[in-house]
Formats: sequence, C-alpha cells, structure tokens
Amino acid sequence: MSRCLILCALTLLGIFGSFTLHAQYVSTWDPDADGDNVIGVSDLLALLGVFEEVDSDGDGIFDSQDDCVGVYDACGVCNGTGEDSDTDGVCDDVDPCVGALDACGVCNGPGPTVPVIDEIVYVTDSLFVPPLGTWYVFSYAVDTLYTYVCPVQGCTDALAGNFNLAANTDDGSCTYGPAQCGGISTVTFGNHTYALVGIGSQCWFRENLRSDNYRNGDVIPGNLSDSQWSSTTSGAQTVYGEGVSSVYSGSSDETANLAKYGRLYNWYAVNDARGLCPTGFHVPTDGEWMTLEMTLGMTSSQANATGWRGTDQGTQLKSSPSEAPAWNGTNLSGFSGLPGGNRSASGGFFYGEGHYGNWRTSTAVGTVNAWSHSLYSGNEDVYRLDINHRDGLSVRCVRDE
Repeated sequence: MSRCLILCALTLLGIFGSFTLHAQYVSTWDPDADGDNVIGVSDLLALLGVFEEVDSDGDGIFDSQDDCVGVYDACGVCNGTGEDSDTDGVCDDVDPCVGALDACGVCNGPGPTVPVIDEIVYVTDSLFVPPLGTWYVFSYAVDTLYTYVCPVQGCTDALAGNFNLAANTDDGSCTYGPAQCGGISTVTFGNHTYALVGIGSQCWFRENLRSDNYRNGDVIPGNLSDSQWSSTTSGAQTVYGEGVSSVYSGSSDETANLAKYGRLYNWYAVNDARGLCPTGFHVPTDGEWMTLEMTLGMTSSQANATGWRGTDQGTQLKSSPSEAPAWNGTNLSGFSGLPGGNRSASGGFFYGEGHYGNWRTSTAVGTVNAWSHSLYSGNEDVYRLDINHRDGLSVRCVRDE
C-alpha cells in the first residue's frame, strides 16, 4: 500500500512539476506533511494546498469542485438540520409548509372564514281577520344558516369592468373604465377632465383637446390676429371665432365654442417637444388614425388611400343626434366626433363649424404639410388629406402603447 502511495505521489509530483511556474515557492514545505514517514493522500492534499487548493471538510474533494463544503443531512441538504418537525416525511429545510395546509391551501391557515348564507329558515303562521272573514297566512324568517368558504380575492362590484364572479373578498382592484385605458374612465389635464373611450386596442380622448398649455406648463400662444396666424411658424392655438378674427360661417361665441369643440392647433404646436397631450398620451400618428378606422371596418387599402375612404366609418365616429353635443352620426364607436371647423392657413379666418370636424396627426408630409382626417355632415366615410402646417385643426389624444 505504501509503495502504491509513494508511486502515486511521485507521479502526481511529476505531473504538478509542470505547473511550478504558477505556484508560489514555499521553502518550508515538507513532502511528508503529516509526519508519518509515508507519502499518503493527506500529504498529496497538503501538496495541492501549495497550489491554493483546499479540502476544508476533509471529504477528498477540493472546495473548488465540492458541491457541498460540509455534510449533507438526511434530507440531502448541505449543512442542513435534518429535522422534520411536522413529521410529514419532508425535512424542514425543503418543506414548502412546516405545519399543515388548511382546507383553502394556506400553510397553517385558519381554513374557510368567509360566511355565505346557506339557508334561511322560515316559519309559516296564520291569523284570522274577522272583517274579512278569512285567514291571513304569512311566513317569516326565524333563522339563517351559514356556510364558511375559502376567501377568493378579487373585484366584487358587478358594475366594475373587471368584476370577478368567483370573488367573495374585495381586494380593491375594481376598475370602472375601459380596459384599453388601464381601467380609468377619465384623465384630468389643464384643469379639465376628459372622458376616455376604448376602441379596438386603443384608448382615445372622447372629446377634443382644449388645453392652452404644453405638458410642462408652458403657455401655447393664442389670440393671434388673422395675419399673425397665417404667418407664424411657431406653435399656436385658437378658439373658433376668438378676438376680431374673420368668421365665414358658424358661431363667433368663443366661450360656447370652447366648451363644445375645444381648441384648434397648428402643426407646430403638435410637433413641439414639450407635448400637447398629458403624460401617457400623445397626438396620434397618421397610422394610429388608420388603425382606428380599420377597427371600425375600413380595409387596409382604403385606409392608405387619400380623399374619401371607407363606407360608414365616419358615421360611426360622429356624435349622434340624441347626444349632447349632437351631430348626425350613430357614434357606435364612442368617439363622439363633432364639427369643430377650421382656421385657415392662408387668411387666418374661421370656417366650417357645424359642417365638418378636421383632426391633426403628428405625421408630416414633406416640409409644409401633415396628414389629417376629417368628418363631414353630408358624408358617411372619412376624408384623409395632407394639410398645411399653419391650418388650425382639432386634436384628439391617444394613449401610449
């Protein structure tokens, strides 16, 4: 045995001789590290210790290769306790429940705790009513029997959009707006609360934007004269009929127009990095408008065309005669489009209120125009055209995806 160990040691020493450049020289190293006058395994381990290999738990496996520096307990856990305090045959170290699962599957839980009515016990009685010469038979409850069931967390309000019929414990998660809008039904921005509507996969403002400030609070210039409006290349907003501007058609009551139709914006305001819409929303691209139209049944080839496109998508987008404010559509989409009119790029005058609504997109066409989408009183479809940056158009906001 000792001869084999000596040969093995010499062999190993020969092998490691090729690695002497990588080890630190230890002048006091003794080949017979354990002092038993035999070069054995412990001596070899001591030799390898010179090369920074250690077997600290003495199991014959160097720590660098040992998957357990220590010992496995009876449960197979490295340096574990080996205890099974709940005597379920699973050691505590790896037991998902040290104890017992209740009837609801909760570790050491109280079991069913939510009371539900199982039965109401009624008693029937009678009373003779002399004036009527007859017996009056009646029943009344004398007891209520309950059954306790496991709690099921969720929204318990049947009026909420995410009502969970199986839930018996409300967890405060009820939402009352469209799912596309994250469960909210309104957004407050610039001291005005906007209604929201979910259409297909998108969440839209249900009314035109009316803010006179950018998202960061900076004022959007307004009250421009006709000449100022038609010449500016900066962001600007206006209310139909404001100031002394020319009004070719529609009302010049700017207070009523603001309340009904919101504001009109040039493309420079839409394109401003400060943002027209609140956080989480933006002015839609031309593509997002086309997605809206295709959701309502327009084909892709129709959506990508210019001029009048589609079938009845315009009617679906217009507010209906029974709504306030009203138009001549069906509003099957919930978009509630209104004829807010336009402010001309060439003369700064107002025209078209009550006859058509024209909405800006954020998608430019060349250097002076951008795509817009329009609804007209006399048409059921939707008009798509590129329009001058200085024209004043309505704006809707759409939720970020």
